[in-house]
Amino acid sequence: MPEIIIYTKSSCPYCHAAKDLLAKKKAPYKEISVDGQPAAQDAMAVKAKGRRSVPQIFIGGTHVGGCDDLYALDAGGKLDPLLAV
Repeated sequence: MPEIIIYTKSSCPYCHAAKDLLAKKKAPYKEISVDGQPAAQDAMAVKAKGRRSVPQIFIGGTHVGGCDDLYALDAGGKLDPLLAV
């Protein structure tokens, strides 16, 4: 399974929803909290091509976007193959 990195904030419901989907898929992930960490959020934004909202999700080094993007991949049948690489 490829490495999954998810940038989050503790109060973000979309972050919780994205983590719930990954857990349902039994996909282990590394969580990086940007709570009160402007430098971490800046680094995330650089990797995410300017996107500063959370969550930002990376699978195998590929930026897949946020929570809605993750759920859209799943609905389209594209998340499981991405996780299986």
